[in-house]
Amino acid sequence: MDPRAPVPPYRGTPVVTRLPGGVGISGLTVYDWEAADGLCGGTPHMHLVCSEAYVVIDGSGSVQTLTTCGFADTPLHPGDVVRFTPGTIHRLVNDGGLRLVVLMQNSGLPEAGDAVFTFPAPVLADPHAYQAAAALTGDQAAAARRRRDLALEGFLALREGGLREFHIAASTNSSACAAAFTPTRPYPSPTPTRPLRGSSRSPHLRPPKELF
Repeated sequence: MDPRAPVPPYRGTPVVTRLPGGVGISGLTVYDWEAADGLCGGTPHMHLVCSEAYVVIDGSGSVQTLTTCGFADTPLHPGDVVRFTPGTIHRLVNDGGLRLVVLMQNSGLPEAGDAVFTFPAPVLADPHAYQAAAALTGDQAAAARRRRDLALEGFLALREGGLREFHIAASTNSSACAAAFTPTRPYPSPTPTRPLRGSSRSPHLRPPKELF
Protein backbone atom coordinates (compact mmCIF):
# COMPACT_ATOMS: atom_id res chain seq x y z
CA MET A 1 0.00 0.00 0.00
CA ASP A 2 1.25 3.45 -0.86
CA PRO A 3 1.95 5.26 2.47
CA ARG A 4 0.86 8.51 0.83
CA ALA A 5 -2.55 7.11 -0.09
CA PRO A 6 -5.54 8.33 1.92
CA VAL A 7 -6.57 6.24 4.92
CA PRO A 8 -9.79 4.31 4.17
CA PRO A 9 -12.77 5.71 6.07
CA TYR A 10 -13.77 2.26 7.30
CA ARG A 11 -12.43 -1.28 7.34
CA GLY A 12 -12.62 -3.03 3.98
CA THR A 13 -12.54 0.08 1.81
CA PRO A 14 -10.12 -0.53 -1.10
CA VAL A 15 -7.20 1.81 -1.66
CA VAL A 16 -6.19 2.02 -5.31
CA THR A 17 -2.65 3.11 -6.20
CA ARG A 18 -0.94 3.16 -9.59
CA LEU A 19 1.70 0.65 -10.63
CA PRO A 20 5.05 2.12 -11.67
CA GLY A 21 5.42 2.85 -15.37
CA GLY A 22 6.78 0.09 -17.62
CA VAL A 23 5.34 -2.82 -15.62
CA GLY A 24 4.04 -5.60 -17.86
CA ILE A 25 1.08 -7.73 -16.71
CA SER A 26 0.25 -11.06 -18.32
CA GLY A 27 -1.53 -14.33 -17.66
CA LEU A 28 0.46 -17.55 -17.40
CA THR A 29 -0.64 -21.18 -17.60
CA VAL A 30 2.30 -23.38 -16.61
CA TYR A 31 3.33 -26.36 -18.75
CA ASP A 32 1.98 -29.69 -17.53
CA TRP A 33 4.61 -31.73 -19.38
CA GLU A 34 6.66 -34.12 -17.23
CA ALA A 35 10.40 -33.49 -17.28
CA ALA A 36 13.43 -35.71 -16.74
CA ASP A 37 13.33 -35.24 -12.95
CA GLY A 38 9.71 -36.42 -12.79
CA LEU A 39 8.24 -32.94 -12.23
CA CYS A 40 5.89 -31.09 -14.55
CA GLY A 41 6.60 -27.48 -15.28
CA GLY A 42 8.36 -24.71 -17.09
CA THR A 43 11.69 -23.69 -18.50
CA PRO A 44 14.35 -22.51 -16.02
CA HIS A 45 15.66 -19.06 -16.87
CA MET A 46 16.70 -15.79 -15.27
CA HIS A 47 16.46 -12.07 -15.98
CA LEU A 48 19.55 -9.89 -16.11
CA VAL A 49 18.02 -6.61 -14.90
CA CYS A 50 14.26 -7.19 -14.41
CA SER A 51 12.45 -8.05 -11.19
CA GLU A 52 9.40 -10.31 -11.52
CA ALA A 53 6.43 -11.26 -9.34
CA TYR A 54 3.85 -14.04 -9.53
CA VAL A 55 0.29 -13.85 -8.19
CA VAL A 56 -1.23 -17.33 -8.00
CA ILE A 57 -4.85 -17.43 -9.17
CA ASP A 58 -5.50 -21.16 -9.56
CA GLY A 59 -4.03 -24.61 -9.03
CA SER A 60 -0.94 -25.53 -7.07
CA GLY A 61 2.77 -26.02 -7.56
CA SER A 62 5.99 -24.31 -6.60
CA VAL A 63 8.72 -22.05 -7.88
CA GLN A 64 12.28 -23.31 -7.65
CA THR A 65 14.91 -20.60 -7.36
CA LEU A 66 18.68 -20.63 -7.47
CA THR A 67 20.82 -17.73 -6.26
CA THR A 68 24.23 -17.24 -4.67
CA CYS A 69 22.46 -18.03 -1.38
CA GLY A 70 21.50 -21.49 -2.65
CA PHE A 71 18.50 -23.44 -3.91
CA ALA A 72 14.95 -22.95 -2.64
CA ASP A 73 11.59 -24.52 -3.48
CA THR A 74 8.64 -22.25 -2.56
CA PRO A 75 5.10 -23.74 -2.58
CA LEU A 76 2.46 -21.89 -4.59
CA HIS A 77 -1.27 -21.82 -3.83
CA PRO A 78 -4.10 -19.45 -4.84
CA GLY A 79 -3.59 -16.05 -3.25
CA ASP A 80 0.18 -16.42 -2.84
CA VAL A 81 2.47 -13.69 -4.15
CA VAL A 82 6.17 -14.32 -4.72
CA ARG A 83 8.80 -11.92 -6.05
CA PHE A 84 12.39 -12.37 -7.15
CA THR A 85 15.14 -10.00 -8.17
CA PRO A 86 17.39 -9.92 -11.26
CA GLY A 87 19.94 -12.72 -11.36
CA THR A 88 17.57 -15.22 -9.70
CA ILE A 89 17.21 -18.39 -11.75
CA HIS A 90 13.62 -19.61 -11.48
CA ARG A 91 11.62 -22.61 -12.62
CA LEU A 92 7.88 -23.13 -12.18
CA VAL A 93 6.64 -26.58 -11.14
CA ASN A 94 3.02 -27.45 -11.90
CA ASP A 95 1.36 -29.85 -9.45
CA GLY A 96 -2.01 -29.34 -11.10
CA GLY A 97 -3.72 -26.50 -12.96
CA LEU A 98 -1.19 -23.84 -11.93
CA ARG A 99 -2.15 -20.41 -13.31
CA LEU A 100 -0.57 -17.08 -12.46
CA VAL A 101 -0.68 -13.39 -13.12
CA VAL A 102 2.85 -12.17 -13.86
CA LEU A 103 4.11 -8.67 -13.11
CA MET A 104 7.32 -7.95 -14.98
CA GLN A 105 9.52 -4.90 -14.59
CA ASN A 106 10.58 -3.08 -17.78
CA SER A 107 7.86 -4.51 -20.00
CA GLY A 108 9.34 -5.66 -23.31
CA LEU A 109 12.91 -5.94 -22.07
CA PRO A 110 12.78 -9.72 -21.45
CA GLU A 111 12.15 -10.14 -25.19
CA ALA A 112 15.15 -7.91 -25.92
CA GLY A 113 17.75 -10.16 -24.30
CA ASP A 114 17.02 -9.80 -20.58
CA ALA A 115 15.68 -13.37 -20.29
CA VAL A 116 18.39 -16.05 -20.40
CA PHE A 117 17.71 -19.78 -20.50
CA THR A 118 19.83 -22.06 -18.32
CA PHE A 119 21.24 -24.10 -21.18
CA PRO A 120 24.40 -26.13 -20.46
CA ALA A 121 27.62 -24.10 -20.43
CA PRO A 122 28.86 -25.10 -23.94
CA VAL A 123 25.53 -23.98 -25.46
CA LEU A 124 25.43 -20.72 -23.54
CA ALA A 125 28.99 -19.90 -24.58
CA ASP A 126 28.24 -20.28 -28.29
CA PRO A 127 25.80 -17.64 -29.65
CA HIS A 128 24.87 -19.77 -32.67
CA ALA A 129 24.25 -22.86 -30.55
CA TYR A 130 22.21 -20.80 -28.09
CA GLN A 131 20.03 -19.36 -30.84
CA ALA A 132 19.47 -22.80 -32.34
CA ALA A 133 18.53 -24.28 -28.96
CA ALA A 134 16.17 -21.44 -28.07
CA ALA A 135 14.39 -21.09 -31.42
CA LEU A 136 10.92 -22.58 -31.79
CA THR A 137 10.75 -23.90 -35.34
CA GLY A 138 8.44 -26.47 -36.87
CA ASP A 139 6.13 -28.05 -34.29
CA GLN A 140 6.17 -25.32 -31.63
CA ALA A 141 4.98 -27.56 -28.79
CA ALA A 142 7.69 -30.15 -29.50
CA ALA A 143 10.32 -27.40 -29.88
CA ALA A 144 9.25 -25.75 -26.62
CA ARG A 145 9.51 -29.09 -24.86
CA ARG A 146 13.03 -29.67 -26.20
CA ARG A 147 14.02 -26.15 -25.13
CA ARG A 148 12.59 -26.75 -21.65
CA ASP A 149 14.40 -30.06 -21.30
CA LEU A 150 17.76 -28.62 -22.36
CA ALA A 151 17.37 -25.69 -19.94
CA LEU A 152 16.47 -28.13 -17.18
CA GLU A 153 19.64 -30.11 -17.90
CA GLY A 154 21.67 -26.95 -17.37
CA PHE A 155 19.64 -25.95 -14.31
CA LEU A 156 20.23 -29.27 -12.57
CA ALA A 157 23.95 -28.95 -13.27
CA LEU A 158 23.99 -25.40 -11.84
CA ARG A 159 22.51 -26.69 -8.59
CA GLU A 160 25.79 -28.57 -8.19
CA GLY A 161 27.94 -25.49 -8.94
CA GLY A 162 29.03 -23.01 -11.57
CA LEU A 163 26.50 -20.25 -10.89
CA ARG A 164 29.08 -17.44 -11.05
CA GLU A 165 30.32 -18.62 -14.44
CA PHE A 166 26.72 -18.83 -15.68
CA HIS A 167 26.05 -15.22 -14.63
CA ILE A 168 29.16 -14.03 -16.49
CA ALA A 169 28.32 -15.99 -19.64
CA ALA A 170 24.69 -14.80 -19.58
CA SER A 171 25.64 -11.15 -19.32
CA THR A 172 28.13 -11.38 -22.20
CA ASN A 173 25.74 -13.30 -24.45
CA SER A 174 22.63 -11.11 -24.08
CA SER A 175 22.53 -10.17 -27.78
CA ALA A 176 22.24 -13.84 -28.73
CA CYS A 177 19.50 -14.25 -26.13
CA ALA A 178 17.55 -11.39 -27.70
CA ALA A 179 17.90 -12.80 -31.20
CA ALA A 180 16.77 -16.24 -30.03
CA PHE A 181 13.69 -15.20 -28.08
CA THR A 182 10.53 -16.83 -29.43
CA PRO A 183 7.44 -16.89 -27.17
CA THR A 184 5.07 -19.84 -27.29
CA ARG A 185 1.45 -18.85 -27.84
CA PRO A 186 -1.15 -21.54 -28.58
CA TYR A 187 -3.77 -18.84 -29.19
CA PRO A 188 -3.58 -16.71 -32.35
CA SER A 189 -3.71 -13.60 -30.15
CA PRO A 190 -4.85 -12.63 -26.65
CA THR A 191 -8.65 -12.53 -26.48
CA PRO A 192 -10.22 -9.51 -24.75
CA THR A 193 -13.22 -10.24 -22.55
CA ARG A 194 -14.31 -7.09 -20.75
CA PRO A 195 -12.62 -3.77 -19.94
CA LEU A 196 -11.02 -3.22 -16.56
CA ARG A 197 -13.07 -1.05 -14.22
CA GLY A 198 -12.54 2.60 -15.06
CA SER A 199 -10.75 1.94 -18.34
CA SER A 200 -11.98 1.41 -21.88
CA ARG A 201 -8.51 0.48 -23.21
CA SER A 202 -7.20 -2.16 -20.79
CA PRO A 203 -9.01 -5.48 -21.41
CA HIS A 204 -8.63 -8.64 -19.40
CA LEU A 205 -6.69 -11.07 -21.56
CA ARG A 206 -7.03 -14.80 -21.87
CA PRO A 207 -3.84 -16.18 -20.32
CA PRO A 208 -1.40 -17.55 -22.92
CA LYS A 209 0.54 -20.74 -22.46
CA GLU A 210 3.80 -20.22 -20.65
CA LEU A 211 6.33 -18.03 -22.47
CA PHE A 212 9.33 -19.79 -20.95
